[in-house]
Amino acid sequence: MNPTDFIKNIISDVRVDLTEEFDRNFERKAFFNKKWNGTKLPNQRGSLLSRSGKLRRSIMSKQNGNSVTWSSSLPYATINNEGGEIEVTAKMKSFFWAMFYKASGAAGKGKSERSKRLSAEAQQWKNLALQKVGAKMKIEKRQFIGDHPIVRQRIEDVVGLNMKELESYYFNQLKQK
Repeated sequence: MNPTDFIKNIISDVRVDLTEEFDRNFERKAFFNKKWNGTKLPNQRGSLLSRSGKLRRSIMSKQNGNSVTWSSSLPYATINNEGGEIEVTAKMKSFFWAMFYKASGAAGKGKSERSKRLSAEAQQWKNLALQKVGAKMKIEKRQFIGDHPIVRQRIEDVVGLNMKELESYYFNQLKQK
């Protein structure tokens, strides 16, 4: 290892290692050891953050000088990672109604009491669609990127490994003289 590349190698190794760890959070359905809360909708498979895989695939890392940043081009990435409140829009209401009609399917088409009852999922979408424009919705925090003791440990491991390589480089240089 060339000593002038020491910091660049550490940053690059940290970027690769932590990108893999952040990706594994989607497999774990947790932020390392802190599980994400499940969905309130019955009969839902998978985690809310990994159903389509778009969010997972959108995570990009960028090395810039002596730092690394992770980002996503998806507008909902930050609210899912940090949690918070969002305002209901007319477009959201349209989406909720579309999901309600999709979830209700054949429900309500027949005249029997059974066919008139909505599934729990359809009822959930209907409840969302009936909210007023401008109402606040709480989005739970489902962190997938950020600081954590495991992140700090990984960084220490990478620095330690690179220190050993640098030590070995200098040892070999001295040996050759």
